[in-house]
Amino acid sequence: MSMYNKKSIEDIDVKGKKCLVRCDFNVPMKDGVITSDKRIVGAMPTIKYLADHGAAVILCSHMGKPHNVFNEKLKLNKKEKAKIEALPAQEQEAATAEALEKAKKDVKKLSLLPVAKRISELLGKEVIMASDVIGADAKAKAAALKSGEVMLLENVRFHAEEEKNDPAFAKELASMAEIYVNDAFGTAHRAHASTAGVADYLPAVCGYLIEKEIGVMGKALENPQRPFVAILGGAKVSDKLKVINNLLAKVDTLIIGGGMAYTFLAAKGCGIGNSLYEGEQLEYCKDMLKKAEEKGVKLLLPVDTVVAPAFPNPIDAEIEIKNVSVDAIPENEMGLDIGEKTRELFAAEIATAKTVVWNGPMGVFENPTLAKGTVALAQALADSQCVSIVGGGDSAAACEQFGFADKITHISTGGGASLEFLEGLDLPGIACLNDR
Repeated sequence: MSMYNKKSIEDIDVKGKKCLVRCDFNVPMKDGVITSDKRIVGAMPTIKYLADHGAAVILCSHMGKPHNVFNEKLKLNKKEKAKIEALPAQEQEAATAEALEKAKKDVKKLSLLPVAKRISELLGKEVIMASDVIGADAKAKAAALKSGEVMLLENVRFHAEEEKNDPAFAKELASMAEIYVNDAFGTAHRAHASTAGVADYLPAVCGYLIEKEIGVMGKALENPQRPFVAILGGAKVSDKLKVINNLLAKVDTLIIGGGMAYTFLAAKGCGIGNSLYEGEQLEYCKDMLKKAEEKGVKLLLPVDTVVAPAFPNPIDAEIEIKNVSVDAIPENEMGLDIGEKTRELFAAEIATAKTVVWNGPMGVFENPTLAKGTVALAQALADSQCVSIVGGGDSAAACEQFGFADKITHISTGGGASLEFLEGLDLPGIACLNDR
């Protein structure tokens, strides 16, 4: 599949070339301070390779959703406008001015300046910050950029054209460089100007992060060492319809846990009490159980579950629980995690596997009382000799949180992107790159 055979930064000569590099610097911030620099650190090998090999490096990224605050011409969004229009006429002018001032401040909070400072610290040399994206400042700084130097453009989402993948905007962005490098797997499933559009105007290759994602995940899906086990969790069957269908054609065993398991249990005739249930997916679950049987795929569902009278509120509140068999869930209680026997059953299956892909937690892992199922699976993966791949999002967060990350072969950097990858979809940010 050409999806997995893309040129990387090592396949081309970057010396003396200007490289536009799309990174994922959408980092968590509080009061103007970066609270986790994991994504910035993750991008460093690509940035260092390019700078060390004589490229002039122009970094770009988004942060947050500035369009929720205002649009690029500093008009207020619909919600703010409606609020002001509801005021008495004589108060509207002052309220508009105040709201615009606040919008400017809110947008300023989404500036990438703190990111530039952090990259400077990690590189040990100054990263030049542009005050705009395709404006005069960015273009002048890009034109003056020398080999080995690094600059960062301002938040690409300050332009509405970015998410619309506007060709004129993509062309302006591309005009500053001679090579395009995509290293933002977290946004590779989006067809935006900086993730896909610029590849229409420049030779396009991947950085080390994307190369690893498509190498490890691609090999697992196309040519896995067997037995190949996939574990799916999370809340809803409807979020994973295509993933289940795609994986049933590839795996030896499919394990289903989390909230989505209860609709499958209902499809097998179990009473599930007040557990999460998607009635409109019942027939789909029956079809998938039948498909697994026809294909000789072992489909494992929980055999027991941890129940409580209600969902914890707040999420980490103390909660009274009991462990019951899946055919004995009390009518007025809900399943919130896999039970003790299920943990052993799933762990035993992982122990025999050569390749495991995991996406989605086994229960409400944010609550320590309901995290035991997710922890047991992470532990089983850590203890196993298999190639273990954790597909972004909550399952990745759980592995980090419980201290298993360094024992997992590969933790994906993109939740939505890794899910679409497991569905077998072409990701625009990867499909646009040049084939080897």
